[in-house]
Amino acid sequence: MTPHYVEPLFRPPAEAGSLIFQVAYGCPHNGCRFCGMYKGVPYRLRTEEELAAEIRRAGVAYPRVRRIFLADGDVMAIGFDRVHRILAELGAAFPFLSRVSSYANGSSIARYRESELEALRGLKLHTLYVGLETGMQQLLDRVGKTERVAEMVESVRRVQLCGLRASVMVLLGLGGRRYGAEHAARTAEALNAMQPRLLSALRFVPVLGSPYPEFELLSERETAAELLAMVEGLSLERTVFRANHNSNPLPLEARFPAGREALILELKNALASGRLDASGPGILPAEL
Repeated sequence: MTPHYVEPLFRPPAEAGSLIFQVAYGCPHNGCRFCGMYKGVPYRLRTEEELAAEIRRAGVAYPRVRRIFLADGDVMAIGFDRVHRILAELGAAFPFLSRVSSYANGSSIARYRESELEALRGLKLHTLYVGLETGMQQLLDRVGKTERVAEMVESVRRVQLCGLRASVMVLLGLGGRRYGAEHAARTAEALNAMQPRLLSALRFVPVLGSPYPEFELLSERETAAELLAMVEGLSLERTVFRANHNSNPLPLEARFPAGREALILELKNALASGRLDASGPGILPAEL
């Protein structure tokens, strides 16, 4: 029996092959003016009894499942005890389980002790997807994300020191024309401090309109130039980088540090080619 899903339901592209369980509906924060994922969805945490029964039924139907993704936004916000019980329930229901992943905010991770993170790792928690968006604190404040850059950096470092994997997401173009240069520089600084194992760059698409009054949408060429500036500022020791989401003007992938120079060259060649739209945003995902 397939788990019961309440739309909208989101998961990272890398979790396409994972069985999904919704621990909650919506996002406990839901104030970011750049994100339309859960707008209009009242946050509701499912009862433990309801979720446990669903896990057991799915375990009977799909006993060989190896990968599970816990939805919706920021599952770590529900606290250690509840996450621990959910992971224990999953381990009992799925004997071949190898990894469990979820979205997480830095402020939620910060409430966990190292011993608790290690205990969750022992129950197959594997990857936490963290939206840094930008390393520029002023810009985070402007777009309504209540996270602190320093806390997100520390949370990612702690997660990885405890043996978990962090997949960090940044948003190209979030700074518009006014803040673009500082957005690229400060984001590279934050990523260098984090040293995430996985890094994804997505292009900001203003589905909710302008996230702040002075915002100006970057052209396709300006977006690629911002990514180049960001990559040139990166000094990563062991990171898989992807910018292959359909929002991006160029599908890119590299392993740092070995692939850094080739990635820079590819971006420079694309900028010099004249094939990127310099006067408009190019084709956005809604138009594909």
